[in-house]
Amino acid sequence: MNRAAPPKAAAPERRLRLLSCNILAGASVQRYSEYLTRSINAVLPGRNKLDNLDRLAEVLPQFDVIGLQEADAGSLRSGFLNQTRYLAETSGMPFWSHQPNRPMARLAHSANGLISRLEPSSVLDYPLPSRIPGRGALLARFGEGNDALAVMIAHLSLSAPARARQLAFIAEVLQDYPHAVLMGDLNTDAGSNEMRHLFARSNLTPPPHPTPTFPSWKPRRALDHILTTDAIHLDKVWALPQAFSDHLPLAAEIRLPNHVAPRAHKLRR
Repeated sequence: MNRAAPPKAAAPERRLRLLSCNILAGASVQRYSEYLTRSINAVLPGRNKLDNLDRLAEVLPQFDVIGLQEADAGSLRSGFLNQTRYLAETSGMPFWSHQPNRPMARLAHSANGLISRLEPSSVLDYPLPSRIPGRGALLARFGEGNDALAVMIAHLSLSAPARARQLAFIAEVLQDYPHAVLMGDLNTDAGSNEMRHLFARSNLTPPPHPTPTFPSWKPRRALDHILTTDAIHLDKVWALPQAFSDHLPLAAEIRLPNHVAPRAHKLRR
């Protein structure tokens, strides 16, 4: 009698936890009326903003790779503080990078930010197509070649035509990476025309279910996303209950083949 072949052992995997957060330059907004009533404070530094960043910094060590949108790169409204660097150092995370976009004199200077427990092998900045210049995407690569994990952090435009051009550009950049993640405030839900075109042109897959993140005080819209290619197993996606801005942070846990991306750096003490 022939013996059945033993079942193949599952390929070794490891887990990473990701976080995407639009931090609104540290400002806390709890109702729509505060966009107007706090408009002056939005361009001025204050202790409340720093306290808000400190609360966020307490959360960050739970995650391996964090993407920030609307982090101030160091202008009047943040007290000339690079908020990405501040969050990385305050949370004890070893690696950070940022991509300044759209400076408004010295009043405000928004940036995409990366904070990571893994050491990137490279970080690339891409300007995104837009009628009004100033949108960008930050691409961090962990590892080399087909063994690299590519994480892109982006904050897209408010208009659908601009988002369509930006997502077409992002699809082209990520097509060379079998293990890729797109995270950020994409300003649209997963069922929009521009997002459907993204999924058709890339290996990124639609989220299993919408996770509302906006507005943070009563989330109704799933504008923030963590999207993965089909070579990455997405275990779960959830919104954090803590509100640090007008968006709730979006978290995800993924499983990677064991050979993809370098091992995590030990946390600095």
